[in-house]
Amino acid sequence: MISRFLLCLAALCAGWMPVVRAQVATAAPATTQAATSPAAHDFARWEKEIAAFEAKDRTSPPPKNGILFIGSSTIRMWKTLEQDYAGQPVINRGFGGSEILDSTHFADRIVFPYHPKQIFLRAGGNDIHAGKSPEQVFADFKDFVTTVHGKLATAEIVYISISPAPSRWNEREANRQLNDVIKSYAATHPGLKYVETYDMTLTPDGKAREELFIADKLHFNADGYKLLAERVRPFVGK
Repeated sequence: MISRFLLCLAALCAGWMPVVRAQVATAAPATTQAATSPAAHDFARWEKEIAAFEAKDRTSPPPKNGILFIGSSTIRMWKTLEQDYAGQPVINRGFGGSEILDSTHFADRIVFPYHPKQIFLRAGGNDIHAGKSPEQVFADFKDFVTTVHGKLATAEIVYISISPAPSRWNEREANRQLNDVIKSYAATHPGLKYVETYDMTLTPDGKAREELFIADKLHFNADGYKLLAERVRPFVGK
């Protein structure tokens, strides 16, 4: 009788095993999907522009110990930079659409070769627009500072803050938060300075000054650049 009971128990357990295996097999894909890593940042999209800078450097080498302006489209489209700071050895290496980590990635090619005494960085808006939090962008900024000062310990890094743009009006609070953390960080770290431009594009009642932008409501027009140059001027060459 005991033998018959054991045979029944064994048969019952054998019937459960396919169910258990099926449950494990069903759960496996969910675990695999959760472990999937995010797509890597596409640095290759800037290769053509960076290579163009290098070609320009070979034919017309910029001055050593100059003043480097780097970052996104606000820098790239600053066509009056040399006139705005006449007599100063300014170098424009902005590439539109870039984020802070792009400038860090290409530092070996468009920062270190110039041995700049000052580096003006204007970037971060595209980072926020891409979905990064102010904390994530701040981490990228600190990485830029660490990378630059690792090879250029005496170079001064000046962060030109983000200004609200009409076309990205819903991002203005994140822009302000990013500005605030970088401003506080710069105030307590030697070799860093901060240029305030957040209020520059706002009316006294906090609305956007659309007259400072071209038709896309994102990039400055001549009047916008005139104001930007005035804000930055006290820091250039100091």
